[in-house]
Amino acid sequence: MSEEKLLEIKGLKQHFQVGRKSVVKAVDGLNFDIYKGETFGLVGESGCGKSTTGRTIIRLYEATDGEVLFKGENVQGKKSKSELKKFNQQMQMIFQDPYSSLNPRMTVMDIIAEGLDIHGLVKNDAERKEKVFELLETVGLNKDHATRYPHEFSGGQRQRLGIARALAVEPEFIIADEPISALDVSIQAQVVNLLKKLQAEKGLTYLFIAHDLSMVKYISDRIGVMYFGKLVELADSDELYKNPIHPYTKSLLSAIPLPDPDYERNRTRISYDPSQHDTSEEPEFREVRPNHWVLCTTKEFEAYKQELQD
Repeated sequence: MSEEKLLEIKGLKQHFQVGRKSVVKAVDGLNFDIYKGETFGLVGESGCGKSTTGRTIIRLYEATDGEVLFKGENVQGKKSKSELKKFNQQMQMIFQDPYSSLNPRMTVMDIIAEGLDIHGLVKNDAERKEKVFELLETVGLNKDHATRYPHEFSGGQRQRLGIARALAVEPEFIIADEPISALDVSIQAQVVNLLKKLQAEKGLTYLFIAHDLSMVKYISDRIGVMYFGKLVELADSDELYKNPIHPYTKSLLSAIPLPDPDYERNRTRISYDPSQHDTSEEPEFREVRPNHWVLCTTKEFEAYKQELQD
């Protein structure tokens, strides 16, 4: 992982109008950076806003407020067709559901080659075919699969096709939006290992969105924990697991099962109660130890520091 910031999120908000008066603050003031070559894990329970964050970054949604800087340029400010086309080539997305994210009426050849065609990355049909064959081999499939349709594949194979489609335009940054949640446990590790292998080979940078903390730890360099549209904790992967500070992070970690019957029998689940927080002031993101940030008030900040010392 380099020290070059590839993506900078500054005060990002995504609010949705529900009816005439109600507003859902799906993303409410996020701030974080992603460095070139790293995997940044974004975790939280369903409905916390993590998938909305990914979709706003890649401009499937227009942000309500804030900035998304990709390689120093504001993504939200890109309006011309040529600017958007260039941006879409540099940033791709792997979607959660490998069943609905592939067009059932298109062959694998056309699904993977769609990006090549749009961006004019191949000169003729022979080169197009060769590139698709190469991509299929890269993700662990073979060229015979090119003439088939999505319904002829298993869930794990379809997700590999989704990865091949994302790789086709040779992006620098990939948003993986819960790419393994719809897959069998036996297949999940295969897909994650493939992503790690591709990152090492191609120098990719990932935003890995998931709710499975054990898998996020395995693939991520740093992890951000989201709760109701806000980032409540951010730290290096090992640091977050060894020294969780925010009560919500502790509750998530306490829910991870381990293949140890004795541990499971005596495991204590920690329930998170947001009403127990200090309400005397608006919480801020503060660094409680080097590169370990927590959303807290001044009073909570002092308590967390004392807890770490003890």
